[in-house]
Amino acid sequence: MKAVILAGGFGTRLSEETEVLPKPMIEIGGRPLLWHLMKLFATQGFSDFAVALGYKGVVIKRYFLHYPQLTGDLTVNLSTGECRAQRQAQEDWNIELVETGAESMTGGRLKRLKDRLTSTFFFTYGDGLSNVDLKKLLAFHKSHGKLATVTAVQPPQRFGILGLDGNRVKTFSEKPDGTTSYINGGFFVLEPEAIDYIVGDDTSWEREPCERLAAEGQLHAYFHPGFWQCVDTLHELRLLRQMWETGKAPWKVWE
Repeated sequence: MKAVILAGGFGTRLSEETEVLPKPMIEIGGRPLLWHLMKLFATQGFSDFAVALGYKGVVIKRYFLHYPQLTGDLTVNLSTGECRAQRQAQEDWNIELVETGAESMTGGRLKRLKDRLTSTFFFTYGDGLSNVDLKKLLAFHKSHGKLATVTAVQPPQRFGILGLDGNRVKTFSEKPDGTTSYINGGFFVLEPEAIDYIVGDDTSWEREPCERLAAEGQLHAYFHPGFWQCVDTLHELRLLRQMWETGKAPWKVWE
């Protein structure tokens, strides 16, 4: 079963890091975000990937082209130019790196992959990490028989919540667990027919396609109560790096 990962956006809110790298290639613990995400899928039995490229896609291509050399032992003979990786990479992944346009929106990138998607598939963003149980997500999708499933998550609170009566503060909750509405956490499961809801390159998947799927009763939500974190700011990136460095990375479901 194929997992489609969007990796073509500009990442403008993280310009400090994305000036030279596409956002999915920002590193946590010496490995790109994209690697962490793919490792999550592969550990749970899903190792066939289609990565939708755009902004600085060549960086992603170079990384995987040279992955065995970058992650294993390497012998180089400077006189002959011979280069040999002595230990093959452990990951048994099949990766299609597909150019989907520099300016395409999220829906447009997915639509450009249509010919490669002929059965049920996963679809997610290249800048969010989670410990979602993908097999349970897939089972839930198959149980309702509709075209689309989205993983619903409650994001971590960045700020305290004020309970107000006019300009008077009635309550102040610094860590208001459970008070946030569910949001789109990515990690979709889709049937190929869902792609027909996308008009073209200028279509945002989260707008008309998802709105129409919802209106027609074709979109169901799988509630994930565990860890989920997107990477939109330097604060969020530093938080994930700290989790990894201290050995407390909830998304690390592999040994």
